[in-house]
Amino acid sequence: MIKINKKQDCCGCWACENICPKHCISMIEDEEGFLYPHVDVEHCIDCHLCEKVCPVANVEPEKKNEQQGFLLQIKDESIRKESTSGGSFTAIASWVINQGGIVYGAAVDYSDFKVKHSAATSLDELGKFRNSKYVQSEIGDTFKEIKKHLQDGKWVAMSGTPCQIEGLVHYLRKPYDKLLLIDVVCYGIPSPGIFADYLTYMHSKIGGKFNKILFREKRLCYNYTSFSLFNEKPELDYHKGVESDQFMRSFFSDMNVRPSCYDCRFKKRYRVSDFTIWDCYDVKMFSKNFDDNGTNRILVHTDKGMSILNVIKDSVRLEEYKNLDYFIADEIAMVKSVPMNPKRADFFKDYQTMEFGAFINKWFPTTFKVRLNSFLRKTAFRLGIYNESKRFVKKILGKN
Repeated sequence: MIKINKKQDCCGCWACENICPKHCISMIEDEEGFLYPHVDVEHCIDCHLCEKVCPVANVEPEKKNEQQGFLLQIKDESIRKESTSGGSFTAIASWVINQGGIVYGAAVDYSDFKVKHSAATSLDELGKFRNSKYVQSEIGDTFKEIKKHLQDGKWVAMSGTPCQIEGLVHYLRKPYDKLLLIDVVCYGIPSPGIFADYLTYMHSKIGGKFNKILFREKRLCYNYTSFSLFNEKPELDYHKGVESDQFMRSFFSDMNVRPSCYDCRFKKRYRVSDFTIWDCYDVKMFSKNFDDNGTNRILVHTDKGMSILNVIKDSVRLEEYKNLDYFIADEIAMVKSVPMNPKRADFFKDYQTMEFGAFINKWFPTTFKVRLNSFLRKTAFRLGIYNESKRFVKKILGKN
């Protein structure tokens, strides 16, 4: 049976829970708010399937392939505005839906405000998958459902973090011609427990009732995104930039991150997916033919991926980029794990012992420095110099 002796050895992909023939594995939340497998030993038959499908215990070796890189913007501007960047996932997923297929992705469940993987069988349903979710999603029975659909001969697209995608590959244990795998470049995974507590705290501060959450709303522009809580009373809507919202600050401080993310086995250029997608904040570094309202960079790893991209090209603006080393050079999160903040243990100790409001305000107070940073960013946007300012700062810091 699977045993998690070190928490960094479990990425929370749910492959073991899905494969268990006796249903004796449950995903249980730990004191940091992350889910880990627990085995009911009385019902375990020692089939060892859970161990065989674990992507961490059975890491796929990186195999070089003939990658191709592209810039992509979906032509439907309403969809692009709702999307985190260029809308590439919707473009690919729409083709699958039009073949009578099923698409799986991460969506917010507004009954309990948890992020969960779920299915979409219509174009309208794809909207729930748009916009990034900065919380680890619950896979639930997704892997089982995908296998059944594939066995029934249907097209299936699955979008997720690299560890979730490799978890699915190990669970299926063989390739399927009608399976499309789409992984996103992942910085790391914040705690679902902390996020749930944060929403409860924010509800007590704001009042009303939250009916929509966007982790990266293009409220001002693509390069200055907001964490937004939409309320049944619009006057109570909440919008903060990632530099000032306390939950987002906890994530990007490298404290509120799953232990496995500090030594991620899935950070690599050559992947098991058909597509790897991520942002292109400064598209002018790569092409003058795209605007600044959101663009995806895509690595295509397979012939299947290329065939799909060719089929959907009329619905997108697409441009190949040949110098792939330069294309991925600034995306450190693709190949390097997030560094652990040395204060992480103290952070989670306080989380377990303090009232949440006192805890989050202790660790991420709204200081003068935070307010000044937010003011300068917004001022640069209003003056129309935000993107140019970012390019200048990156150049000074040697990040270009």
